[in-house]
Amino acid sequence: MSFRLGLTGSIGMGKSTTAQLFAEAGCDVWDADVAVHRIYGKGGSAVEPMRALEPRAVIDGMVSRPSLRALIAEDPTLLARIEKIVHPLVAQDRKEFVDAARSDILVFDIPLLFETGGNKAMDAVVCVSVPAEIQQKRVLDRGTMTLEQFEQIKAKQMPNDDKVAQSDYVVITDTMDHARAQVQAIVNTIKAGLSDA
Repeated sequence: MSFRLGLTGSIGMGKSTTAQLFAEAGCDVWDADVAVHRIYGKGGSAVEPMRALEPRAVIDGMVSRPSLRALIAEDPTLLARIEKIVHPLVAQDRKEFVDAARSDILVFDIPLLFETGGNKAMDAVVCVSVPAEIQQKRVLDRGTMTLEQFEQIKAKQMPNDDKVAQSDYVVITDTMDHARAQVQAIVNTIKAGLSDA
């Protein structure tokens, strides 16, 4: 029986990097965003159901995220219908990952873990964190969004302090070496617990 470790954190906190560190430490990692890209991509399981729901959402045989955003802005009720299609397909993708996984620690990289109640399915949760000013600088340095867009995304996410308070472990991603040491310590702690079980 594998240990299920949820990995979460707000935008710009260093979650993708931390997921990579868990993979380097020998854990199998499932990424919710990558799963969505997979089911939205050419031949993905969401393409035909989405085409049936809203033909304008599918461009070049793939579900287009920019088109979806525009369509949801046009008709906010569309989001719930999209989620009815996407959530079961993502759950199926996650099940296939679990069935194929070989590691004793499975890491589930899910940005909205607490917001969606996904933490209840985990044995423990890790939250990645940095001070707010570092978070903002990282996001804006990417050059992909404005301060206003960043604030809108942050407003939709549970406050970082609440995520940290509800998590079993916290990884501070101020430097790569510090983050790596914390990840290794978490893996060691979990493995020690598994060997005692």
